[in-house]
Amino acid sequence: MSNQNQRDGSVFRVDKFVVPAEAREEILGKVRMTHELLRKQEGFVQDFLLEQFSGPGEFNIVTMVEWESQAAVDRGVPIVKAAHERIAFNPQETIARLGVRADIANYQRVPEL
Repeated sequence: MSNQNQRDGSVFRVDKFVVPAEAREEILGKVRMTHELLRKQEGFVQDFLLEQFSGPGEFNIVTMVEWESQAAVDRGVPIVKAAHERIAFNPQETIARLGVRADIANYQRVPEL
């Protein structure tokens, strides 16, 4: 594994969504907009936007953002909230309106044995 993949203290924000087909384009647009902002933040490492194409899993859209530390996450949260407020975007209301189910959490690496 590369040193980049061995970072100590990285925090991974993983958002998993069950998105109805009719809501796909709107959700992907909002995710892309938000990730463009995240990529500009200090402490951002990398991100992924994944869409299920096979298998029995229920979550068809998954996003992952790696941050260098919890402090980087904490600095980014108010910036994203303020940007969303400026454009009158409320993620929770959008998710509810579109019938999307979400599972959102922060993760850290499991130390190697």
